[in-house]
Amino acid sequence: MHTGRASLPVPSRCLRLLSLLAVLIGIAAAPAQATPRAAAAPFKVLALYNGTWDAAHISFVREANEWFPRQAAANGFTYTASNNWDLLADGGVDAYQVVLFLDDLPQTPAQRTGFERYMRAGGAWMGFHVLAFTTNAAGWSWYHDQFLGSGDFRSNTWGPTSTVLRVEDRTHPATRNLPATFTSSVSEWYSWSRDLRQNPDIRILASIDPGSFPVGTDPNQTWYSGYYPILWTNTKYRMLYANFGHNAMDYSTDTPLSSTFASETQNRFVLDGLKWLGGATGTQPPSGPISETAWYSLRNSGNGTCVDARAAARANGTVIQQYTCNGTTAQQYRFRSTDSGYLRITDRGDPQQVVDVTDRSTADGAGLQLWAYGGGGNQQWRAVRQPDGAYRFVARHSGKCLSAGPTAATGVQLTQRTCDDSAAQSFALTAQP
Repeated sequence: MHTGRASLPVPSRCLRLLSLLAVLIGIAAAPAQATPRAAAAPFKVLALYNGTWDAAHISFVREANEWFPRQAAANGFTYTASNNWDLLADGGVDAYQVVLFLDDLPQTPAQRTGFERYMRAGGAWMGFHVLAFTTNAAGWSWYHDQFLGSGDFRSNTWGPTSTVLRVEDRTHPATRNLPATFTSSVSEWYSWSRDLRQNPDIRILASIDPGSFPVGTDPNQTWYSGYYPILWTNTKYRMLYANFGHNAMDYSTDTPLSSTFASETQNRFVLDGLKWLGGATGTQPPSGPISETAWYSLRNSGNGTCVDARAAARANGTVIQQYTCNGTTAQQYRFRSTDSGYLRITDRGDPQQVVDVTDRSTADGAGLQLWAYGGGGNQQWRAVRQPDGAYRFVARHSGKCLSAGPTAATGVQLTQRTCDDSAAQSFALTAQP
């Protein structure tokens, strides 16, 4: 079974010392509601990691330390990554509004005491996957039983897979911009000894949708039914926990086979949650001047071609391709709202026909076509505005991005692919007469 490292048992003499320190620094009683510390502009994020155990976790840390700095530049915060966990013990953490635990948790009594003090003083925290793993929750009961509320590790799925998540609470700032259900990125998933639904301090934000079962590929480590929380918060603190953060790996070659940041909708949770933790406002998805009454051409930022209906056809199954921009109606589209921030992309020649992912596929490379609109998630897209004013279009059913080809060759069918921030997935909109 592939799991994270268990928390080290704390000797009884250390527990007595920890209790004495708690009394001395005045943390014995939990506040009814932590008061957030004042946020700087931009707010500051500290990510703590270990980066030395389990190739899947190391892979996640590496891509997190690439992805978060890019998001920081575009979303108004600073990001510092460190493997110095003693910043919790010596007060260095106080310079940051938000702390992330990427692949580990505090191990020494001083680090644990420092983290508890930080959180009780109004600090904010986001954690991923393995840092909640333990088979000895009693060794740090405040963290595992009270703060996270999860207790001991109970079981896991294997191998790593994506799953459909059901958003249970769409009023929280971290989830208000999410659809009712969405497809996660690939991960190994954990379950816990404590039922979070029975804890009045825990607010479950998302869980595995019952329609997703079975979850896993190994029959001995597959979930076939049950209730599994994936995203949650403890209302006594400014905190968010996410069960994802374990990439699929070829362990024989140390090669990642998936990305934790492949789901654009899941990324929306991370960013909106981070902004809430940091005290920032304006967590609505990026938006721009897309009129629902105008017709637009879509020019790819990478190769300069335009989105085009092959041979100007309108029938079901007409291939959506890249073609030299020519201003014809075969290259003109209108964006009409569906719900939860999604849009259907309608064809000018026949507005009942929309850009559709063939056969509702969730696979990379699935081709795009025209098809009569029927309300399917494969016919709906989220428009994500880029810093240069262009857009990415993220499919509702798969979380993957509308993608052009790597060259300007005409006639190449457009596809959906894992979102990667490349120019092939960026499209400039130009209003047409």
